[in-house]
Amino acid sequence: MNRKMLSRLVLVGVALAVLAGCGSNSGDNGGTSGGDNANGSNLSGELKASGASFPDAYYQEVISAFKEKAPDVTVTYNAVGSGTGKKEFGQGLTDFAGTDSTVKPDDGVPAGSFVYVPTVAGPITVSYNLSGVDKLQLSPDTLADIFQAKITKWNDPAIAKDNQGVSLPATPITVAHRSDGSGTTNNFTKYLTAAAPSSWKLGSGDTVAWPSGTQGAEKNTGVAQIIKQTDGAVGYVDYSDALETKLTLAAIKNKDGQFVAPSLEGATAAVEGATVKDDLTYDPLNAAGADAYPITAPTYLLLKTKYDADKANLVKEYVRYVLTDGQPIAKDVNFASLPSGLQQKALAQLDKVQS
Repeated sequence: MNRKMLSRLVLVGVALAVLAGCGSNSGDNGGTSGGDNANGSNLSGELKASGASFPDAYYQEVISAFKEKAPDVTVTYNAVGSGTGKKEFGQGLTDFAGTDSTVKPDDGVPAGSFVYVPTVAGPITVSYNLSGVDKLQLSPDTLADIFQAKITKWNDPAIAKDNQGVSLPATPITVAHRSDGSGTTNNFTKYLTAAAPSSWKLGSGDTVAWPSGTQGAEKNTGVAQIIKQTDGAVGYVDYSDALETKLTLAAIKNKDGQFVAPSLEGATAAVEGATVKDDLTYDPLNAAGADAYPITAPTYLLLKTKYDADKANLVKEYVRYVLTDGQPIAKDVNFASLPSGLQQKALAQLDKVQS
């Protein structure tokens, strides 16, 4: 009996030692895939971010989903526009920033202090409100002249040429645009510069000198409201907000000569045809391809290359979630997820974030 009892005690001791060893290994991996940080149970802290309103619907959904994985982490994203977001990031007021446009010297973000991480892409719609007209086609040169206020009535011959057989009213055109520094403005005006080079004269940037008589509003939601409330209005609004506001969307003539309405499929086709630079910025605007929607915009997170240790781990784990479990959420809020090749390159950017 004593030998049997001793044998049983030895076996129990071995089993307990094995279990103890397994328990100690499960939480000691510094946030790498497969440990407690993979489901968020070891994460805690706060992340503050601000920037582009274009991807705001997506980021808010991802933040909510991440909260379920990591209940002790608070992530806030303030959609103040790309321009303000870059400046706040450069001033150290936020941990990361969202932007639809690349960093310029006057944004106050030192070169070499950050990396771009692409997250999703989406169509920039040309949304309009015109009684009796539920289908509209616009070519790049016509679009350029509308937004420069050279075309001022909806029955203008140039618009009629794009819409043969459509009865167009003589309603005055009200152009709605962003009043704040905006990556959506940057991408929309970059598109016009590329697609209508002989017609578009206002250049491109987060802000441009819009003609007098046009109406400005903050954020995509502000532009959407002007369009919604004004018969004859037209403006550029991200696809997600345009659908949420139930705006009517124009089909735009693409590089291959096809009129294409904004869609996630059209955005995906444009992204897949874009050339990705070494820093992971890319330009899907005016992309070739019969199915490509020509005003498709990328969006990025700006991450610092150096944080303190705890913050670095938290930023990397959150952004890793955005690029993995967060990607299927994109379609739910009308954004296109990253192609797998670009997704892997984006994940590799996290290796450049050090403590």
